[in-house]
Amino acid sequence: MESVQRIRYPPFDHDNISPASVPITEVVVSSSSSPPTPFRIGAEDGWLVEWRDLSADDEDLPHIDSVTTTATLPFLMRTRNGWYIDSDPLHGMARKLIAPTVIILILSLFLHAIAPALTGIPLLSWLTEGSYKVGPLDYPKLLIFTFPIFTLPIVLRMIANSRDIRRQNAYIANPLKEPEIDFSVGDGEIVLRRLRLPDGIRVRRIRLQVGLAVPERAALLKALGRPDDGQPPPGMSTPLPARRITTGEEHGTGVGEATPIPIAHNRVLLLEPMRVQSTGEWMDLDSANLSELVIKGPEERWPGSIYSSLIAMHWELIIDASRG
Repeated sequence: MESVQRIRYPPFDHDNISPASVPITEVVVSSSSSPPTPFRIGAEDGWLVEWRDLSADDEDLPHIDSVTTTATLPFLMRTRNGWYIDSDPLHGMARKLIAPTVIILILSLFLHAIAPALTGIPLLSWLTEGSYKVGPLDYPKLLIFTFPIFTLPIVLRMIANSRDIRRQNAYIANPLKEPEIDFSVGDGEIVLRRLRLPDGIRVRRIRLQVGLAVPERAALLKALGRPDDGQPPPGMSTPLPARRITTGEEHGTGVGEATPIPIAHNRVLLLEPMRVQSTGEWMDLDSANLSELVIKGPEERWPGSIYSSLIAMHWELIIDASRG
């Protein structure tokens, strides 16, 4: 059976990218399974996910063959199933500092460029005139103060990655058993009937969330008419020769710093957020009320779990717990 998929998937750092600059991928999908009920998430001029029926105007769209299933795809079971470690909060602080530190550096260079015009201003003239000698080189006075500020996000990232690597190694040395979970699925919610955690684990809260997994690299390139060795679309890297570890590296979308540094392990231990997702409210829990709980999903109405090469709608249960 044939249906039409349209997607404009957010690349890394999509907050600083105009969605209109990223092309919409449109394909006719052929599958032996029936397509889901038509749905549309997002706007035409924003990040967009649409799955609809075939019409007469879709004859010129590229065709791809894809499996359409409700069974969770293998790469999602490898990268979004099991226990994960919370990344260090310094990562978030470092990201927030990037823009202001760059502005400070540019401002200091600008002040040095117009230093002759600042001779009448006492403080600015003192900052922009003269230099300090470090070894055989002279460095402008203002840059001596601003350049360390500029490197602060890099230092914070190094500290955070060191902590993350240490915690990942600690988990590998003492891994946790998988929890035993029994639940029934409702309309935008689940009923948790039983949750048995490993010894020494204290559950703090729980929530239900849904999102869109990364499109398959081969399907996306074919839909855009680009060869594997050609220029990749926005937000997608060139093929990586080494063994893939994270979800993004699996499909060539893990460019930039989408996740903290993972270590070599049979599965990733740092969970990458889905770039298109919506979450239900956190439910605060304790070990005494882990049965017959109704856990509601997002307020917005989302489709159920459905997976194909381009559009993979994925629901998951998030358990926030701690050791001891």
